[in-house]
Amino acid sequence: KEIEAVRRIILGVRPTIREGIKWNAPSFQTEKHYFATFNFRARESVQLILHLGAKVRLHQKSLKIADPRGLLKWLGKDRALVTLGAGRDIPANRAAFEAIVRAWIKHV
Repeated sequence: KEIEAVRRIILGVRPTIREGIKWNAPSFQTEKHYFATFNFRARESVQLILHLGAKVRLHQKSLKIADPRGLLKWLGKDRALVTLGAGRDIPANRAAFEAIVRAWIKHV
């Protein structure tokens, strides 16, 4: 139920976002590249990995994404773990998560 809610949030950010399977998990892509993949290792909350596609960008500068609710944990210059919580946390974090996705896909 929570994963489906997050899926709808992502797909609602932009009509051109599509779904697929990447790295054995549901993933989302823009017209060009994948940018988000569910992290099913987490059991207590819904998590996604935000990335800039499969290819390494050697000269990638650190991304600057506003995160007033503290949803992001940076894993590298081009990757972050988003923790959206569970239950009521999902709708409570919706607006912040939508803003993060909008900002992220500008870099993809």
